[in-house]
Amino acid sequence: MNKPYEPKSHNQNDEAEVRQFTIQKDDAGARLDRWFKRHLPQVGFATVSRWARTGQIRLDGKRAEVDTRLEAGQVLRVPPGGTTPASKGPRKRKPLTDEQIALAESMVLEKDRAAIVLNKPPGLATQGGSGTYEHVDGLLDAYVGEDEPRPRLVHRLDKDTSGVLLIARTPGSAAFFSKRFSGRSARKIYWALVMGVPEVKDGLIELPLAKQPGTGGEKMMVDESGEGQPARSRYRVISRAGNRAAWVELQPLTGRTHQLRVHMAAIGHPIVGDGKYGGQGAFLTGTISRKMHLHARRLRIEHPEGDLIDVTAPLPDHFAASMASLGFHEEEGDLALEPVKLVSEKDVAKRAAKAHAKEYRKERRGERRKRADGGGGIARKPTGKRAGGVAAGKKPGPGKAPARKPATGKPATGKPPAPRKPAGPGR
Repeated sequence: MNKPYEPKSHNQNDEAEVRQFTIQKDDAGARLDRWFKRHLPQVGFATVSRWARTGQIRLDGKRAEVDTRLEAGQVLRVPPGGTTPASKGPRKRKPLTDEQIALAESMVLEKDRAAIVLNKPPGLATQGGSGTYEHVDGLLDAYVGEDEPRPRLVHRLDKDTSGVLLIARTPGSAAFFSKRFSGRSARKIYWALVMGVPEVKDGLIELPLAKQPGTGGEKMMVDESGEGQPARSRYRVISRAGNRAAWVELQPLTGRTHQLRVHMAAIGHPIVGDGKYGGQGAFLTGTISRKMHLHARRLRIEHPEGDLIDVTAPLPDHFAASMASLGFHEEEGDLALEPVKLVSEKDVAKRAAKAHAKEYRKERRGERRKRADGGGGIARKPTGKRAGGVAAGKKPGPGKAPARKPATGKPATGKPPAPRKPAGPGR
């Protein structure tokens, strides 16, 4: 197996001399300052900026700016010195125990020069947080060889969700995979057991999501007030156990936090074992485990070297036992996927700019509300039109309906919103 990328220098061991590095394929397209952060983190940004400003950094003999985009094969000239104090250097890694190394190795499904594909077990967090000390990110040092960069996460799974998790082995492959996830060309297939059986067997759920106030961002909710982020999920009923439960295939068409869990609960069919969004109604009696039954079954994504990564993860023990207990057979669930629809770099940039513009507008609305509430100057008294079409203290005239209250994100009838059928077969 080829070793991951490492910068090539003719005399990089002696910082008293000029150093020369050959830019590799993994760093093609990266900014010059990002290259320093990846490969010479001991050189601070201020030093890189000064070197560029005074012409001491050269690319193929020509001056380069900090925002210059690199190309594979270029020779980068770096002047001597620039080391920051040792206290600002890379943090020392905590050695892993034999048990942690064994766990890390047991999760590996596939491994090559650019990526490591894991089968994450349920109950193991992807990243650390408040009170979370055991997580995948903390095990990544188990995959690092001598003089290799530390692998990095490019997407996440919930702590109680099992299945395929992609890890990038180099900075260049991390940037490549991240663009594929953000550009929606990566295909993610989940399996889930849900309570009851959806009436629409092949449906599309389009309900915007937002963080639920008062939960510290740990819980999401449907928010149709205009402030929620667009979220789309496709589901297909594979099989059913009477009216008791159904085995469904899920595809997140957007990437919101807890998206599949919130969407299935919103249409009245929470995922089995998901007490956070389904309450006590999310658990089956008998021999069915109380753990959550949501599994990232398959991932298909482009490889940096032009091939495809297409990996399927075996079910965890509790999920497989529940499938057998309900009379479901795994071989009925895996269907062929249509070819990957590639997303151009231009489209990815457009989507990122659109998302940034939306966030900016939301911030501006918040500032205007603060000023209107007395945070800055005297707010004007709203006129009849601005107040919803009815002047304060007056009743609506004959034939005119009173102003409607803003939407709360909950169905008016108390019934869950029905998903619509997708426009095409999609397969």
